[in-house]
Amino acid sequence: MVRTPLTPWERQRGERFGALLRRARGDRSMVEVAAAAGVSAETLRKIETGRAPTPAFFTVAALAAALDVSLDELAFACVPETDATADGALSA
Repeated sequence: MVRTPLTPWERQRGERFGALLRRARGDRSMVEVAAAAGVSAETLRKIETGRAPTPAFFTVAALAAALDVSLDELAFACVPETDATADGALSA
């Protein structure tokens, strides 16, 4: 199956999402968080660095639970800034 190339915006969204996960992880090791979420450390590394900019929903949900971050907060980090600020929400 051929995958459609990501747009620049999709790559940027993945980088923002990865940065949010890194900040939420804080001082915890990547291995510790990955194990708590039930994913491999390599998967977490790819997401955090933006190399896997479109992780599966259940991977995102597991990471959110392991990091004690709401799915709403993660989703907000992924919307274009113009859409987020138009709703009066806090900036990411």
